[in-house]
Amino acid sequence: MNVYGIDGNVEKSIELPGIFKGTFREDIVRRALLSEQSRRYQPQAHDVMAGLRTTAVYVGNYKSYRTGRHMGIAIRPRQRLGGGSMGDVRRIPSATKGRRAHPHHLEKIIEEHINRKEYMLAIKSAIAGCSDSAMIKKGHRIAELSMPIVVDNKLESISKSKELSSIMDKLGLAKDLEASHKPRLRKGLRRASNKRHFRNSVLIVVSDSKHIEKAGRNIPGVDVCSIKQLSIGKLAPGAIPRPSIWTEGAVHGVEKEVEARA
Repeated sequence: MNVYGIDGNVEKSIELPGIFKGTFREDIVRRALLSEQSRRYQPQAHDVMAGLRTTAVYVGNYKSYRTGRHMGIAIRPRQRLGGGSMGDVRRIPSATKGRRAHPHHLEKIIEEHINRKEYMLAIKSAIAGCSDSAMIKKGHRIAELSMPIVVDNKLESISKSKELSSIMDKLGLAKDLEASHKPRLRKGLRRASNKRHFRNSVLIVVSDSKHIEKAGRNIPGVDVCSIKQLSIGKLAPGAIPRPSIWTEGAVHGVEKEVEARA
């Protein structure tokens, strides 16, 4: 595998570790991705007294007094108004301003758990997918480069977004970055927030993200993470591998880091 300098020229060649030569399994990666996403869900519940703060009462089916029988109105809990008259139906799910039929329960388990060994297997599979050039090129506009793109460790010292964009342009990722810069509005009610969403583009994996993280966070579609922060959501969003740039130090240290987490 060629190692590129920050000027875009090939400096040397290295042998990729065995973790990059594995098999990409979409089923395991998708399973781990759903588990990862479920941890971000917020538990929801309703007020236990919602729809019940009313004067409505239910007096029974078999009494004739104040039941509404033989009056052409429903025998349901009705509001108690002044003068002994009956108001609208309340308290039941089918009534306006009644209680909710099937409310959310705070105790409901919404997190989808996954075994650590299975999750780490998904991490290894996602890293292997980063080297599947044919799969990555189907959804991204990248030059005829073999994946992953390995760059010299000098990349980690870049702290300005302009410099990082220039380096990625030299590596043949300009068209994919341009496509990710176009914001889109989500369909449905979420578009009311007028929030812009950007397509995932390039993932930059480094051994130390202290400086380059500041440069990458201002480029739409680009994510920067260290080998200690690798997750399925970053490696394969949507359970599909994405283009990735790895520094030489990250390539040599990722296998040891994954084994330590396992």
